[in-house]
Amino acid sequence: MRAGKLTQFARAATCLAAVWALSIGSGYAQSDKVIVEWDHQTSGSEPTNLQDAITRFERANPGAKVESSHVLNDPYKAKLKIAFGAAQPPCVFDTWGGGGLREYVKSGQVVDLTPFLKQNPAFAGRFLPTSWTAVTTDGKTYAIPEENVAVAVVFYNKDLFQKYHLSPPATWPELMNVVKTLNAHGVAPFALANKNKWTGSMYYMYLVDRLGGPGVFQRAVSATGGSFADPVFVEAGKYIQDLVKAGAFAPGFNGLDYDIGASRRLLYSGRAAMELMGTWEASTIRKENPSFYQKLDFFPFPSVPGGKGDPRDVVGTVGDSFLSISTQCQDKAAAFRLIQTLTDDAAMKGRVADDRIPPVKDVTLSDPLMKRVQALIEQAPSVQLWYDQELPPRLGERHKDLAQALFGLSVTPEAAAEQMQEAAKGAN
Repeated sequence: MRAGKLTQFARAATCLAAVWALSIGSGYAQSDKVIVEWDHQTSGSEPTNLQDAITRFERANPGAKVESSHVLNDPYKAKLKIAFGAAQPPCVFDTWGGGGLREYVKSGQVVDLTPFLKQNPAFAGRFLPTSWTAVTTDGKTYAIPEENVAVAVVFYNKDLFQKYHLSPPATWPELMNVVKTLNAHGVAPFALANKNKWTGSMYYMYLVDRLGGPGVFQRAVSATGGSFADPVFVEAGKYIQDLVKAGAFAPGFNGLDYDIGASRRLLYSGRAAMELMGTWEASTIRKENPSFYQKLDFFPFPSVPGGKGDPRDVVGTVGDSFLSISTQCQDKAAAFRLIQTLTDDAAMKGRVADDRIPPVKDVTLSDPLMKRVQALIEQAPSVQLWYDQELPPRLGERHKDLAQALFGLSVTPEAAAEQMQEAAKGAN
């Protein structure tokens, strides 16, 4: 934004960022010994795991102080955007990689970590090779994989499936038969809390992949012979609306909030039988409702008739959260040492104990369900990063808006595809 052309929103954002800076510190307006760290880790044991790592760092670096803040997903995105816009970012921060991180990279606000990684080859070599894809631009690496290898799967209540003599569906027609049977017994087939929009987007991403394979999205997002108006995107929208019209979701789904556990409560109460969600959900459920965890199982998203996609493909991320350093951080070397501690062996063991699969090599898991998740990921020919993370932020938001509108039957699949393509043209 040019000097002297600040909008009213931008001025308000600047004021808000200044308030945050006063309340919890910024990445540069502190002494050299203070490192401000922000992340979006609020569930399970991860806040405790991170604090344990911070304590180890402070003990190993006498006089150093880390001010840490954990914020829910959507508020975190807004908070980070405003802080960077006001030139008051945290020193260390996490993102989901992809398009969101690239926006900060393009504006010169993120440190190139390639030299640090070259100086620490043993540290860099611990991570899964595929974990660097979402954080590498023009051969330079701007973040360190931190949290989790997470993909979307269909979780289901084993007791309900057994009660109604159902088997995990492998194909779309089989899934629609499950939907029909559950509806006949007064059970909502899917729990969906789609106020957050990214939750419903998972269905759309999988359908595009199953119908056309990963290349359809890749060509559209790179504008290399592809388009978001491709018939595959239209067809995916039709499949979603077929699900809605078949009564596949618990009532009010577009207004339910995932962040407060609305979809999980439907599962716990037996009012819904399935949920398409990232595999972090298993960890959350195990901590939140251990007795229900004993009923929990999952199956991969089904194939569709005539689809060109490999049914072994998954949608998700190898990393789930990636730690970066802002260019305004005073002591970048200390910030990197903090990141090393936040992702060291002890921290990774803590993630395994929290039923996560950290993005490092040679992870040993004991939980049978998580072992199956690990095998699913290892066998996947393609891991498609979540659209709202792969796309530039504005285009990612447009995608989520249109996906929610498809679920609400307020836009046709054809119109949604055309509007997404028009938004993509404006983003280029």
